[in-house]
Amino acid sequence: MRIESPGYAGFGYARAFLGARIARFTAARRRQDLGASAIELAIITAILVGLAVAVLVIINTIVTNRANEINSNNGKIP
Repeated sequence: MRIESPGYAGFGYARAFLGARIARFTAARRRQDLGASAIELAIITAILVGLAVAVLVIINTIVTNRANEINSNNGKIP
């Protein structure tokens, strides 16, 4: 039996979605359909930038919370 971490289903969905978009982008490039490939590339880039910003916000929140905990405990790590 496989135990999945929280958010694993969402990660699988995002991976499948991006895989489909990348496949369409690759097919459009083979057909030299530059208009469609530019739109696909813009969508993929926007998704990747959104994911990067989300990760940055999560890391910043965790680091800030831990720093506040250390400061409130006189330098002792809880």
